[in-house]
Amino acid sequence: MSEDTKALFIIFGATGDLAHRKLYPAIYRLYKKGMLSESFAVIGTARRDWSDEHYQEVVLDSIEDLIDSKEHAESFAKHFRYQSHNVKDSEHYHTLKELADTLDEEYAIEGNRIFYLSMSPSFFGTITHHLREQSLVTENGFNRVIIEKPFGTDFDSSKALNDEINDSFDEDQLYRIDHYLGKEMVQNLLAMRFSNRLIENSWNKDSISNIQITLSEDLGVEERGEYYDKSGALRDMVQNHMLQVVSLLTMKKPASFTTNNVRKEKLAILKALKDPKVTQDDKTEFVRGQYAPSEDGKTKGYRQEEKVDPDTLTETFVAGKLTIDTDEWRDVPVYIRTGKRLSEKTSRVDIVFRSTESDLFSDQPTLLSVLISPDEGIELTLNNKKIGPGMHLEPTQLSNLRSEDTVKDSPEAYEKLILDVLNGDETHFAHWGEVATSWKYVDQIRKEWDNMTESIPFYPALTMGPKEADVLLEQQNHKWIFKG
Repeated sequence: MSEDTKALFIIFGATGDLAHRKLYPAIYRLYKKGMLSESFAVIGTARRDWSDEHYQEVVLDSIEDLIDSKEHAESFAKHFRYQSHNVKDSEHYHTLKELADTLDEEYAIEGNRIFYLSMSPSFFGTITHHLREQSLVTENGFNRVIIEKPFGTDFDSSKALNDEINDSFDEDQLYRIDHYLGKEMVQNLLAMRFSNRLIENSWNKDSISNIQITLSEDLGVEERGEYYDKSGALRDMVQNHMLQVVSLLTMKKPASFTTNNVRKEKLAILKALKDPKVTQDDKTEFVRGQYAPSEDGKTKGYRQEEKVDPDTLTETFVAGKLTIDTDEWRDVPVYIRTGKRLSEKTSRVDIVFRSTESDLFSDQPTLLSVLISPDEGIELTLNNKKIGPGMHLEPTQLSNLRSEDTVKDSPEAYEKLILDVLNGDETHFAHWGEVATSWKYVDQIRKEWDNMTESIPFYPALTMGPKEADVLLEQQNHKWIFKG
């Protein structure tokens, strides 16, 4: 066992849904695989008054589907302790320090601490200040802070939040988690681009017509109506997940596969994004939408959801055309599309290549599709001679989709990202420069939409969005590849 696998996790927001659904199963998978052994412990904190025994039962419930041996699972759960905690009360941090120091000695953790902030961002500054002031930050081991989104609601709020946190922790101690960056096929993008000569040599403006990114959900806002109505799809999905994927698809080849070099190239792309044109006519480069009741009336509209303003103009759908203002990509539009209550749940990238310049055939553009989830794999659609007389073409598909068993057995995004934190690898986390630049871009769109107070385009629930999203592509004689 390496030193890097020794760690005390202190989870703020330990009674929440994220901890139950994602964090405890992720830590257990690492334990099952031996990446965490006996030298680790977890302190869960939240306002609820739980006992250690109840907390351990909650943990066991969260990993129920992963358990092979009851004895092994119970041994894992014994590493968990709970402390009721008011994040604004200094005294609670003294109690937390005593427990942390006790567990550090009991499990020979050597001062390595990971603070996981799974709470409202409004508490991040308060928590990090107290961690430093009440000496929960150790001198003899590493101290790393994992921060969940949303990281602010615009550039100004994100900068204020970042400044608060930087008063107590350095940038290289911060891990802003974006679970999309932990997805296997998202991480595969750079490997695919830079390890295959066929693809690398054709990944340019001369070969590619347009790039399409679709992150669609068939579910509505569920129990998140109150939060979502203040956020909307632009802040919830575009500022983080979508712009991160855009940067990975279009960044230059890094000098080496190191955190700093990858981040440098990603940031260069985000800084090169041309200011978006947002209008109320066909010349707009960004359109929004809100789901209405489904055509059969069985699925309610967004305005009928619990804790949602019945007159709200909050968008549940965004489609946009991004222009990367560099010589390499200026002529290649990058289309993005995301929304709730769409016809199908999928995350995918479609690379549409230009048609050949030959007059020999009436060929269709070659298409490379990267399926991120729930299906994982790559599909290449080529032109092929149709069997029979003549030289007529038909599309043929070369497909490499991972089996259900392979996907099921693959490391889950949170598992991989938590392991990265243990190893001190920041490559798949958002740097402040990326966060700041993304917010500045998105804020321009938000400002224009906030001035459009008369109406919002609607789309029937369980369709692929408003007609305005199709018009967006038709302006350049393009069309969405994924139809839903």
